[in-house]
Amino acid sequence: MAYTTINKSTDYFNTKLYTGTGSSNAITGVGFQPDFTWIKNRSTTHDHILTDAVRGVTKDIRSNNADAEATDSNGLTAFGTDGFTVGSKVNINNNGSNIVSWNWKAGGGQGSSNTDGSINTTYTSVNTTSGFSISKYTGTGANATVGHGLGAVPKMIITKNLQQGNEGWLVYHASMGNTKKCNLNSGGDFGTDATAWNSTTPTNDVFSIGTNWGSNGNGHPMVAYCFADKKGYSKFGSYVGNGNSNGTFVYTGFKPAFVMFKNNYSATHWQMYDTTRNTFNVIDDLLRANESNAENTNDANESIDILSNGFKCRGVSNANNNWSGNTYIYMAFGQSIVGSNNVPATGR
Repeated sequence: MAYTTINKSTDYFNTKLYTGTGSSNAITGVGFQPDFTWIKNRSTTHDHILTDAVRGVTKDIRSNNADAEATDSNGLTAFGTDGFTVGSKVNINNNGSNIVSWNWKAGGGQGSSNTDGSINTTYTSVNTTSGFSISKYTGTGANATVGHGLGAVPKMIITKNLQQGNEGWLVYHASMGNTKKCNLNSGGDFGTDATAWNSTTPTNDVFSIGTNWGSNGNGHPMVAYCFADKKGYSKFGSYVGNGNSNGTFVYTGFKPAFVMFKNNYSATHWQMYDTTRNTFNVIDDLLRANESNAENTNDANESIDILSNGFKCRGVSNANNNWSGNTYIYMAFGQSIVGSNNVPATGR
């Protein structure tokens, strides 16, 4: 049984649903002041919008394309003590649309420079309790290191060149190793690329970058989201599909509230599930990080079950989540049923 130092996961990660109004809209009920908010319009085909406190409000980047950072005064305009405010931008506040936001807490604001690496970050906002940091830095185009501030080895790193999008979003995942990278904005596989992470595994203090412009564009502003495993709260691992409806069980040690995974295969998607859009099994309302499509509801062929200590894919021979013999990497956030005092939570 997994014990955790995080007795209330919603102090650090929470999914918040809301309905768009088409005008300034203060969203409350997140439970904390978010430092990273990822928003998707569920009702319409619009790009994902990602905003964080390090880059600043009104600055958006989009997980489903490689575009440079944009500034939009009608986007996310403020982070508040219990949520955030959005303007009239249709992606995140179209009148009458159903919208989902996934929210993470880092250091409680923009942060400060981290000087642990050969590149000093402009700002790093970090939460060592939950294992999450956001860093902005300027690339050099040459092999380098960047401090992440976690005090633990990151298991997943997502970087984006904010000035240009030729390379797109780069993803490092410990299950694939330090010579592999994938693009968040595409359905490509984890291909071998020594230039992404300089073939070097992250340490407790820094992650390494090579000459790839998706992680280290020369003279370009970059952002990095770094995640470490935290027992009973977050997990970054892999599983192998079995191709039948009694899919592979993936043990996380907690009940996931959010899961995103990707097949290490070229023609598949980044699948996104949560227990706020679907409050009970089967979890079959699907969004994809690499697509702008509206939410696909009641999709039994790409569904999962969320269990008290992990998740299980239910798609039958579906390449996106359960193709027999294929390896999938995942990220998950949730809540253990046992707290830091090792006392199990009572049933409700």
